[in-house]
Amino acid sequence: MKRSVLLGLFVTASMMASTSFAADKPADLCDANIQTINNSKAQLASKPELVQRAETSVARAQSLKAEGKIDDCVAETSQLIVEMRKATGTNN
Repeated sequence: MKRSVLLGLFVTASMMASTSFAADKPADLCDANIQTINNSKAQLASKPELVQRAETSVARAQSLKAEGKIDDCVAETSQLIVEMRKATGTNN
């Protein structure tokens, strides 16, 4: 009986800890995507319209992040990263 109670407490503590650690992941992904876009701008020198789109998208993503709309920020930046990869011919 003592083992069952201890196991239950351990499982409960693990689940609560994992949700608190996971809470920061989307914001980290938003920041990582913004950094990826900023780092990739140099590869887009021959495509000024895409550079302008990247700057606009980063500004919008930072605004969304400031408003607490992390999912929208991730969606905005992820879509642009896909477009940039298509334009440059890279897959990673």
